[in-house]
Amino acid sequence: MSVKNTQAKLSSRQISMMGIGGAIGAGLFIGSGAAVKAAGPAVIIAFAVAGLLVVLLMHMLAEMAAAHPESGAFSVYAEKALGPTAGTVIGWLYWIQLVIVVAAETTGAATIVGGWFPAIPQGVWALLFVVVLTAVNLLNVARFGQFEYWFAMLKVAAIVGFLVIGAALVFGWIPGVHATGIGNLFQHGGFMPNGIVGVCAGLLMVVFAFGGTEIVAIAAAESDDPKNNIRRAVRSVMVRVLTFYIGSAFIMVSVLPWDGKELATGPFVAVLSVARIPGIDTAMAVVVVIALLSAMNANIYASSRMILSLSERGIAPRFVARRAGLGIPRVAVIASVLFSLVTVVANFIAPDLVLPMLLNAVGSTLLILWSFIVVSQIVLRVRADRDPGVHLPVRMAGFPYLSGLALVLLVGVMVLTMFDGPGRGQLLATIGLTAVIAVLALVFKRRTPDEPVEAVEPAVLERVGG
Repeated sequence: MSVKNTQAKLSSRQISMMGIGGAIGAGLFIGSGAAVKAAGPAVIIAFAVAGLLVVLLMHMLAEMAAAHPESGAFSVYAEKALGPTAGTVIGWLYWIQLVIVVAAETTGAATIVGGWFPAIPQGVWALLFVVVLTAVNLLNVARFGQFEYWFAMLKVAAIVGFLVIGAALVFGWIPGVHATGIGNLFQHGGFMPNGIVGVCAGLLMVVFAFGGTEIVAIAAAESDDPKNNIRRAVRSVMVRVLTFYIGSAFIMVSVLPWDGKELATGPFVAVLSVARIPGIDTAMAVVVVIALLSAMNANIYASSRMILSLSERGIAPRFVARRAGLGIPRVAVIASVLFSLVTVVANFIAPDLVLPMLLNAVGSTLLILWSFIVVSQIVLRVRADRDPGVHLPVRMAGFPYLSGLALVLLVGVMVLTMFDGPGRGQLLATIGLTAVIAVLALVFKRRTPDEPVEAVEPAVLERVGG
């Protein structure tokens, strides 16, 4: 057992914004251009299908998180549903994914900012970002939540501004700028110029852009009212993320021809440039940096809580479960950041080898993670329905049909991935990594957490600035 945090103070709005902040990143601001190129205006369908899958997954998470509000979230759910090996595999796989993604986000932000200040090495910026966001994650969880709330709010404000300006362009509300209308949706080869194959290719790219929303299940464990907060957070994240993603896709392919070079390279900048806004390139670069740092901040939080849970359950080294005053898991935070920092340093030494190789190995982790979530929810719900003594505070509507639909959609995405060259390589690499973790979990028996892990003394906390 570990010393539990008795001062969990994440509010519903903070959890909601963490989920939104985790989902809205460079995948939307930059990567959506590749999806438009693949699917044309029908990218809207790709976003809608991916959004439906995420909606179903969020309701599954809400049901399980309300019943089992623990920092290990889907790792704990998998263990309860499928056994200790499944819980170990998904916990370590998620942690490995996050520490690598944090390294990628650090490198991406440092590369952009380094271009603004060429006299300062990019490594200095990377180290600065790591130090600052580590310090934020070492704050009381309520202060961390407030920081991430406003951090993510900047991204939300940028997207809302984009939607407003985009709508003004479509309907001709900007003086001196001709209304674009929605003709581009049906010209240049029609609404679905590349057919269903193009939509499927766009779907593969779009699905991964929705990754990050699952952090709400982890954060719910440190809220003051897990049952109600997770319900409100899921509803809030679901509505806002779908509005932002589908709305942004609609604006992109309405304002500009889908087959133009502008959308492929930088869709947000391309659309805003039509409005003749000076300095838009720099403004969007700042937004992308904020998006990367916000996602990085949320991922440091999520990775630290996951390895904390693994340690508390006897799956990770015992010392990781030690907490400082107010229940802050300092060791877990620092351990997660250190592994990310090693990857950052290695990437600067061999930029064309290290990070691309690691990202390829975890590129399809989201599909494996979501698969465990779906199967775990189905198993746990069937058990609960059969046992009259089990009460579920939140119940997913439409079970088992909607859960079955989520499973069908997920299997469909995985089948499509196997027909995509780069996607197939990533999925096979991730499956290989999953198999390695499973073998190690079977070979090395977990320890039994038979006695409490001591917290850091308050006096020590004060000396290090707590």
